[in-house]
Amino acid sequence: MKKYFYTLLITAFIGTSCSAQHNNSNTNLSLSDKKATAETVLLYKNLNKLVQKGYLFGHQDDLAYGVNWKYENNRSDIKDVAGDYPAVYGWDIAGLEKDDANNIDGVPFEKMKQYIIEANERGGISTISWHFDNPATGKNAWDNTPNSLKTILPGGENHQKFTSWLDKAANFFLSLKDKKGKNIPILFRPYHELTGGWFWWGKGNCTPEEFKTAWKFTFDYLQKKGIHNLIYVYNTSSFNTKEDFLANYPGDDFADIISFDSYQNNNDKDGQKFIEEVQKQLKIIDEIGHEKHKLTAIAEAGYEAVPDPKWWTGTLSKAIGDYKISYVLLWRNHGWQENEKKMHYYAPFKGQVSEKDFIEYYNLDKTLFEKDIKKL
Repeated sequence: MKKYFYTLLITAFIGTSCSAQHNNSNTNLSLSDKKATAETVLLYKNLNKLVQKGYLFGHQDDLAYGVNWKYENNRSDIKDVAGDYPAVYGWDIAGLEKDDANNIDGVPFEKMKQYIIEANERGGISTISWHFDNPATGKNAWDNTPNSLKTILPGGENHQKFTSWLDKAANFFLSLKDKKGKNIPILFRPYHELTGGWFWWGKGNCTPEEFKTAWKFTFDYLQKKGIHNLIYVYNTSSFNTKEDFLANYPGDDFADIISFDSYQNNNDKDGQKFIEEVQKQLKIIDEIGHEKHKLTAIAEAGYEAVPDPKWWTGTLSKAIGDYKISYVLLWRNHGWQENEKKMHYYAPFKGQVSEKDFIEYYNLDKTLFEKDIKKL
């Protein structure tokens, strides 16, 4: 019933102008890339319209693998459970900078490209993060040696190396084309979780000014390379105040969506801390979003192995509440983790303890999956 209702609903509101929307919406949104492709501009406008209907559900690496399977055509743990794909697909391009064939999680870049093209054809949206290596030490993204970011800035000893990495990312973005040869729009989330200290670009490892310079340089450089199919997502981990959240914010002309990541931990079995934390943070970014005319999102979320059978309707849905966010993305379904001897997944699969509750969550009017947005 919900799906039929949405077909009618979406058909009805496609033609409505932004100004006719509910007064909660950002009526004068415009992309930071003034040369953005028509498709990218349209996606941004549609994301703004959809906020009035609900929020998009996303899942990292959804089409590449799931619990106990890998690289099976048209397969998805979400689809196995709900009969529908997520609306948003998360990917990571770490490894690209080293010319690796596969990304940080073992997904071949050729397959990733194919998945992004297939999802786009069905009406799905892709978002890309980049856990790139520390350019100063050659170690991974989690090597938080202080002042590493400084070395990639113009004049820094690793600036040239870094621009060569951006060239590789640019080539990848340009290779994402639909059947008509048009560049597929991507939600690009660089330097993510920037308020945490665990990445080399994170808090305490560079100054806010250095971070802003790196962000602006990345933004400008990709545009010089002819990349105009990106919607830029500014992303933090936890924060307590507006000032905290905006400490490294590069400015309204350099970001399009503001977001944060939040996970429930095992010391919070009933999810109360998670709900309170997410509500507190949504209140802050909702206010910023209205002031700055930006869409908001929870760019990563989850509870590892979802042990709570009612987590979807009982915790996640309550945590988001009535806030008008653009999307929430659940982290990946890796399955068995040999090194840690445990299961690592954040979305249900057939037979998983929260499967039934996820179907209820799927059927809520405010959760939007691929079939819901297909008409767009």
